[in-house]
Amino acid sequence: MRKQILFILLFLPIITFAQTKSVLIMNGTAHLGNDSVIQNSIIGIKNGKIILVADAKTANFDKTAYDEIIDAKGKNIYPGLIAPNSTLGLTEIESVRATNDFREVGTTLPNIRSLIAYNTDSKIIPTVRSNGVLLAQITPRGGLISGTSSVVILDGWNWEDAAYKTDDGVHINWPTIQGRKFLDEDNIFPGPFEKNKDYIKQTAVLKKLFADAKAYNETDVKVETNLRFEAMKGLFTGTQTLFIHSNAVKEMVEAINFVKQNKIQKVVIVGGKDSWMITDLLKQNNISVIISRVHDLPTYQEDDVDLPYKLPYLLQKAGVLFCLNNEGDMEAMGARNLPFMAGTAAAYGLTKEQALRSVTLNTAKILGIDKTTGSIEVGKDATIFISTGDALDMKSNNVERAFIKGTNIDLNTDQNDLYEKYKKKYGIK
Repeated sequence: MRKQILFILLFLPIITFAQTKSVLIMNGTAHLGNDSVIQNSIIGIKNGKIILVADAKTANFDKTAYDEIIDAKGKNIYPGLIAPNSTLGLTEIESVRATNDFREVGTTLPNIRSLIAYNTDSKIIPTVRSNGVLLAQITPRGGLISGTSSVVILDGWNWEDAAYKTDDGVHINWPTIQGRKFLDEDNIFPGPFEKNKDYIKQTAVLKKLFADAKAYNETDVKVETNLRFEAMKGLFTGTQTLFIHSNAVKEMVEAINFVKQNKIQKVVIVGGKDSWMITDLLKQNNISVIISRVHDLPTYQEDDVDLPYKLPYLLQKAGVLFCLNNEGDMEAMGARNLPFMAGTAAAYGLTKEQALRSVTLNTAKILGIDKTTGSIEVGKDATIFISTGDALDMKSNNVERAFIKGTNIDLNTDQNDLYEKYKKKYGIK
């Protein structure tokens, strides 16, 4: 009988509870994410929300109204960083196919939802979280239309718990006019550029699909349900964003003309390596850019060798809304380097606060979640972290405490456990 009871208990659903403990963080330097800094700050958290943000020298507040008081003197407080366009939670070991769940068979799959494949038990997530990345846009890969992404918090028992903004947008990979193949199996040494013979055919597929989807969603009476077209409805009503993965000027220009013809309201360029050349066009059409990996080499031999480093500054100078992402090899585990990419952008033109904004509030605006997160402001979710050093500096970044919607997050990782294990083994103090 006891064994039966134990078996039942093991398989009961685990219920999580909202954070009820109130917290007051005092004396730290608060980087609000909106270009503002409060040197001697107080931040109050209740019921998962930020209820107080002020200068401790001038504000009136009651310490006794909070359950916990954190003294952050000499430390820095930041809004949780956001990783857009990421396969975090969709892959574990890139070289092991069975652990990769970011791509489905087919070329035009807008109805594929990345959210339901998101694995909250991924061993990679804690390593990313420990560097201050607390939210991510989980994005599918492959084909002409990869599928639909969602924004998640990096905490929770399952994908339902983690969901922050469900099905926020559809991702298309605009065909390349000319591409380059790699000369080696590890995709390290790129070969010469080659013309894409199927470009016209591939763009024709996209144009027909969007025309059919638009006609379908404008029809009141439908003979049968088309899941692909249903998944694209939000693109035409303005409730979803169309994320266009493209890098070259000609391709981005054609993609922009394409969305104008289809009257798609919310559009974001993902990659945008040549976006600095068409900033006027991007501004005219209110198109934002999720910049490709900053820690990269330039695409063309004639480009400045530091072009990827200074691309954020060029867009900032031109007034184009942008944020940073880490798409590429080892991108899931490499998401922990997101703050350091912002640090590189700060070294190449941006101010430190502008660089922080590129991985916080700018990202939140582009993903449509800026009303509830992305900065430390009253009324927003208490998704913040405390670092003993500069979060954008690889040498001094050290996340000491982190909160997601007011819940204190465990920052321990397998790497921490191994460190303690072998430190004890070899008697290192």
